[in-house]
Amino acid sequence: MTDLTAIDILIEPDATALERGADENARLRAQYPAGFALDAGHRPHITLLQRYVRSAKLETVFAGIEQVIRSHGTGRLSFRATALRHMSVAALPGLGLAAIVVTPGPEVLDLQAALIEAIRPCTAAGGTAAAFEITPGEPEINADTLAYVEHYVPDHSGRNFVAHLTVGLAPLDFLAKAETESFNEFTFQPSAIAVFQLGNNGTARKELKIWQAA
Repeated sequence: MTDLTAIDILIEPDATALERGADENARLRAQYPAGFALDAGHRPHITLLQRYVRSAKLETVFAGIEQVIRSHGTGRLSFRATALRHMSVAALPGLGLAAIVVTPGPEVLDLQAALIEAIRPCTAAGGTAAAFEITPGEPEINADTLAYVEHYVPDHSGRNFVAHLTVGLAPLDFLAKAETESFNEFTFQPSAIAVFQLGNNGTARKELKIWQAA
């Protein structure tokens, strides 16, 4: 076991979101067949928090998360999907990661803030590729991924939180055009909250702990 583990505390979405995500993924793979499918290796999810934590303290991390879930509950958590957006990836010239952008209810931000505080004593800086789960198909962890986890708090949390469901890879010109198309908004709720060890580009690679939504 390495000294640090890169974790993603995430929302597993309900069937409505999974179906829409699968539809978007199929459309993207039609444009870029080498792109990833939404499967066990690329689990569809909404990230709540990414952090480097001390591997020896993982059980303490899980206990803190469970306490937060019990105190906040999951029944009031809600999301509204509003648009398809993308970002370029330096390690993949000409390609972009596409995501369904989601507006979270206020209870989601409260939950995120509580999780940040609950696991803060177990977090650490300076995570390397050794903190991640790699596969033969994706044996490297790029610099963008290392930095994203390192600076998730505060760069991507609180007022900077952009909730999203990553749905695939496609050429940048196609994604730019897709963003101009009308988007059929929808609402959904969580089916579970889980902790995963991260892979490259924010992939939820290895399940470590899961709590089913009440």
